[in-house]
Amino acid sequence: MTRKAFPLIMFLLCSFIINAQEQDEPDFYDPETWLLGELEYDDLLREPHNHWFDRQFDDYTFDNEVFLRLEKMNLDNIRIKIVLGTWCPDSRREVPRFLKIIESLGYSKEYITYIGVDIHKDGPVDDFESLNIERVPTFIIYRNKNELGRIVEYPETSLEKDMLDIIID
Repeated sequence: MTRKAFPLIMFLLCSFIINAQEQDEPDFYDPETWLLGELEYDDLLREPHNHWFDRQFDDYTFDNEVFLRLEKMNLDNIRIKIVLGTWCPDSRREVPRFLKIIESLGYSKEYITYIGVDIHKDGPVDDFESLNIERVPTFIIYRNKNELGRIVEYPETSLEKDMLDIIID
Protein backbone atom coordinates (compact mmCIF):
# COMPACT_ATOMS: atom_id res chain seq x y z
CA MET A 1 0.00 0.00 0.00
CA THR A 2 1.29 3.42 -0.85
CA ARG A 3 1.51 6.24 1.65
CA LYS A 4 -1.02 8.24 -0.36
CA ALA A 5 -3.59 5.44 -0.26
CA PHE A 6 -3.38 4.95 3.52
CA PRO A 7 -5.37 8.09 4.50
CA LEU A 8 -8.09 7.21 1.99
CA ILE A 9 -8.35 3.65 3.29
CA MET A 10 -8.49 4.91 6.90
CA PHE A 11 -11.21 7.41 6.00
CA LEU A 12 -13.29 4.71 4.30
CA LEU A 13 -12.79 2.33 7.22
CA CYS A 14 -13.85 4.98 9.77
CA SER A 15 -16.87 5.92 7.66
CA PHE A 16 -17.88 2.26 7.48
CA ILE A 17 -17.55 1.81 11.26
CA ILE A 18 -19.53 4.98 12.04
CA ASN A 19 -22.25 4.01 9.57
CA ALA A 20 -22.44 0.50 11.04
CA GLN A 21 -22.79 1.95 14.56
CA GLU A 22 -25.62 4.27 13.45
CA GLN A 23 -27.42 1.35 11.80
CA ASP A 24 -27.17 -0.62 15.06
CA GLU A 25 -28.91 2.18 16.96
CA PRO A 26 -32.55 1.34 17.69
CA ASP A 27 -35.44 3.16 16.09
CA PHE A 28 -36.41 5.45 18.97
CA TYR A 29 -39.72 6.23 17.24
CA ASP A 30 -40.66 2.61 17.94
CA PRO A 31 -42.95 2.66 21.01
CA GLU A 32 -41.17 -0.45 22.31
CA THR A 33 -38.16 1.75 23.15
CA TRP A 34 -40.05 4.55 24.91
CA LEU A 35 -39.66 5.19 28.62
CA LEU A 36 -43.05 6.33 29.93
CA GLY A 37 -44.30 7.68 33.23
CA GLU A 38 -42.15 8.34 36.27
CA LEU A 39 -38.54 7.45 35.58
CA GLU A 40 -35.34 7.16 37.51
CA TYR A 41 -31.98 8.57 36.44
CA ASP A 42 -30.67 5.01 36.06
CA ASP A 43 -33.36 4.26 33.43
CA LEU A 44 -31.52 6.62 31.08
CA LEU A 45 -28.28 4.72 31.65
CA ARG A 46 -29.69 1.36 30.50
CA GLU A 47 -29.87 -0.11 27.00
CA PRO A 48 -30.77 1.23 24.52
CA HIS A 49 -30.79 4.76 25.95
CA ASN A 50 -27.30 4.69 27.40
CA HIS A 51 -25.77 5.18 23.94
CA TRP A 52 -27.33 8.57 23.27
CA PHE A 53 -27.16 9.55 26.93
CA ASP A 54 -23.46 8.78 27.35
CA ARG A 55 -22.50 10.40 24.05
CA GLN A 56 -24.26 13.71 24.81
CA PHE A 57 -23.22 13.70 28.48
CA ASP A 58 -19.55 13.09 27.68
CA ASP A 59 -19.33 15.50 24.73
CA TYR A 60 -21.02 18.52 26.31
CA THR A 61 -18.76 21.35 27.44
CA PHE A 62 -20.54 23.98 29.49
CA ASP A 63 -19.66 27.63 29.93
CA ASN A 64 -17.30 27.65 32.93
CA GLU A 65 -17.97 31.31 33.79
CA VAL A 66 -21.72 30.73 34.02
CA PHE A 67 -21.17 27.42 35.79
CA LEU A 68 -19.08 29.12 38.49
CA ARG A 69 -21.93 31.57 39.10
CA LEU A 70 -24.40 28.68 39.39
CA GLU A 71 -22.04 26.87 41.72
CA LYS A 72 -22.11 29.81 44.17
CA MET A 73 -25.90 29.76 44.40
CA ASN A 74 -27.81 28.04 47.16
CA LEU A 75 -29.77 25.30 45.40
CA ASP A 76 -31.09 23.64 48.57
CA ASN A 77 -34.68 24.74 48.01
CA ILE A 78 -34.60 24.15 44.23
CA ARG A 79 -36.48 21.19 42.75
CA ILE A 80 -36.52 20.20 39.09
CA LYS A 81 -39.01 18.31 36.98
CA ILE A 82 -37.80 17.01 33.61
CA VAL A 83 -40.41 15.95 31.07
CA LEU A 84 -38.82 14.13 28.16
CA GLY A 85 -39.55 11.85 25.26
CA THR A 86 -36.93 9.20 24.59
CA TRP A 87 -38.24 9.21 21.01
CA CYS A 88 -37.41 12.95 20.72
CA PRO A 89 -34.02 14.03 19.33
CA ASP A 90 -34.16 17.26 21.37
CA SER A 91 -34.68 15.27 24.59
CA ARG A 92 -31.90 12.88 23.68
CA ARG A 93 -29.59 15.87 23.18
CA GLU A 94 -30.57 18.27 25.98
CA VAL A 95 -31.40 15.97 28.91
CA PRO A 96 -27.91 14.43 29.21
CA ARG A 97 -26.34 17.86 28.83
CA PHE A 98 -28.57 19.32 31.53
CA LEU A 99 -27.80 16.41 33.84
CA LYS A 100 -24.07 16.87 33.29
CA ILE A 101 -24.42 20.44 34.59
CA ILE A 102 -26.52 19.24 37.54
CA GLU A 103 -24.11 16.46 38.39
CA SER A 104 -21.11 18.80 38.13
CA LEU A 105 -22.82 21.17 40.57
CA GLY A 106 -23.11 18.35 43.08
CA TYR A 107 -26.89 18.85 43.09
CA SER A 108 -28.70 15.83 44.51
CA LYS A 109 -30.47 13.78 41.85
CA GLU A 110 -33.09 12.89 44.46
CA TYR A 111 -34.53 16.39 43.95
CA ILE A 112 -35.22 15.74 40.27
CA THR A 113 -38.41 14.15 38.97
CA TYR A 114 -38.31 12.56 35.53
CA ILE A 115 -41.44 11.95 33.45
CA GLY A 116 -41.32 10.12 30.13
CA VAL A 117 -44.01 10.97 27.59
CA ASP A 118 -45.24 9.39 24.38
CA ILE A 119 -45.12 11.00 20.95
CA HIS A 120 -48.37 12.87 21.76
CA LYS A 121 -46.60 14.35 24.80
CA ASP A 122 -48.86 12.54 27.21
CA GLY A 123 -47.39 11.16 30.41
CA PRO A 124 -49.08 8.40 32.39
CA VAL A 125 -48.76 10.12 35.78
CA ASP A 126 -51.33 11.71 38.08
CA ASP A 127 -52.23 15.30 37.30
CA PHE A 128 -50.00 15.38 34.23
CA GLU A 129 -52.31 17.82 32.41
CA SER A 130 -51.57 20.51 35.01
CA LEU A 131 -47.97 20.65 33.77
CA ASN A 132 -49.14 22.07 30.42
CA ILE A 133 -46.45 20.34 28.40
CA GLU A 134 -46.38 21.39 24.76
CA ARG A 135 -42.85 20.42 23.73
CA VAL A 136 -40.10 18.21 25.07
CA PRO A 137 -37.85 18.27 26.78
CA THR A 138 -39.28 20.66 29.34
CA PHE A 139 -37.18 21.44 32.41
CA ILE A 140 -39.36 22.99 35.12
CA ILE A 141 -37.48 24.66 37.95
CA TYR A 142 -39.20 25.19 41.30
CA ARG A 143 -38.25 27.02 44.48
CA ASN A 144 -40.25 26.06 47.58
CA LYS A 145 -42.83 24.33 45.34
CA ASN A 146 -43.38 27.49 43.25
CA GLU A 147 -42.48 27.34 39.58
CA LEU A 148 -39.68 29.78 38.77
CA GLY A 149 -39.42 29.05 35.07
CA ARG A 150 -38.91 26.57 32.28
CA ILE A 151 -36.48 25.63 29.60
CA VAL A 152 -38.61 24.26 26.78
CA GLU A 153 -37.27 22.11 23.95
CA TYR A 154 -33.89 23.83 23.72
CA PRO A 155 -32.18 26.66 25.61
CA GLU A 156 -32.44 30.28 24.55
CA THR A 157 -28.78 30.96 25.35
CA SER A 158 -27.32 27.82 26.92
CA LEU A 159 -28.67 25.36 29.45
CA GLU A 160 -26.49 26.72 32.23
CA LYS A 161 -27.21 30.38 31.39
CA ASP A 162 -30.95 29.80 31.09
CA MET A 163 -30.91 27.90 34.38
CA LEU A 164 -29.01 30.73 36.08
CA ASP A 165 -31.44 33.34 34.69
CA ILE A 166 -34.41 31.35 36.02
CA ILE A 167 -32.94 30.87 39.50
CA ILE A 168 -31.77 34.49 39.86
CA ASP A 169 -35.17 36.01 39.00
